[in-house]
Amino acid sequence: MPRSPTALALALSLLLGSVVATAASREFPSEHGSVRVTTVAEGLEHPWGLAFLPDGRMLVTERPGRLRIVSADGQLSAPVSGLPRVRARGQGGLLDVVLHPRFAENRLVYLSFSEPGSGGSGTAVARGRLEGNALQGVEVIFRQAPKVDTAFHYGARLVFDREGKLFVGTGDRGMQDTAQDLALGQGKLFRIKDDGTPAPGLPFADRAGTHPGLFSYGHRNIQGMALHPGTGLLWTHEHGPRGGDEINVARAGRNYGWPVITFGVNYTGTTIGEGLTEKTGMEQPLYQWTPSIGVSGMAFLTGGRFPAWQDDLFVGGLALTRLERLELDGERVSHREVLLDDWNQRIRDVRQGPDGALYVLTDARNGQIARVELLPR
Repeated sequence: MPRSPTALALALSLLLGSVVATAASREFPSEHGSVRVTTVAEGLEHPWGLAFLPDGRMLVTERPGRLRIVSADGQLSAPVSGLPRVRARGQGGLLDVVLHPRFAENRLVYLSFSEPGSGGSGTAVARGRLEGNALQGVEVIFRQAPKVDTAFHYGARLVFDREGKLFVGTGDRGMQDTAQDLALGQGKLFRIKDDGTPAPGLPFADRAGTHPGLFSYGHRNIQGMALHPGTGLLWTHEHGPRGGDEINVARAGRNYGWPVITFGVNYTGTTIGEGLTEKTGMEQPLYQWTPSIGVSGMAFLTGGRFPAWQDDLFVGGLALTRLERLELDGERVSHREVLLDDWNQRIRDVRQGPDGALYVLTDARNGQIARVELLPR
């Protein structure tokens, strides 16, 4: 007799729990008790994005251009074949990974990456069917235009919303003013159908010369995106320069201000533009960090496994190596807690697993997948 979804979830939780109990772990203090961090897999070269398959295995990208399947006991597969050509230079490479909402039926996997081409490279999205250890029928469905010859600020986070539309975040590629030009693909948030065509009802669809799929603009470098568990709205965060990392709620047609307004300054300490932090017609961040922590990865924790953390927002840090927990009151951060501050690991991605725990990727040449759980008092 086939198992019910509840039974399968319980079995998976027990399996993951038994595996990680035997792996290397370390405990850290927190406001609500001890936090245990357990290594699930290691030996990954700059892992960037993580997605859970229905059977409990994981897909993880490595920035140099590899996609791995990771078993529940942490074993890495050989690189998955069939990937598109990737330009692995600087911050570019193979980046995020998400499953189609109907993956169980169509086996479609979506990857963001830096695509080489005329003029340099650009953020692109490809999809293919996962068959065994290969992607079949791979096609590029989205391209940031134009391609430019820089090696940073690709953005590249991917999230499917509740309507089955795909959000794609891009960075300004270090060319600040492009984020305000609606014709260009830099510094924007896009919303597309699962085949890459623009989603219906976009705010600039009738404006000639606008980059296809444009949803919002004025972004510097989006590095985290997640759907709010209550409202279903997309929340994003992005890197500021020296100061001014920020969280925003994505709303159609809005201008999020970069580089006209920012709480940061240039890395040399000089003022950006006119030094403005606000301007009429431009959105204020929901929350901002100065100094920057180098935000990367974002997840709301749901499911009730850790009641003290229920519906809190978790954000990783690259520059200040930490995990941050943000308590929310509507669209306001009411409390902030720094976790894992002395772990000394750059956190690239943060996801909730099917067992209700948090999983993080560490950005290192010998990177790892680690499981984060709040222990009962």
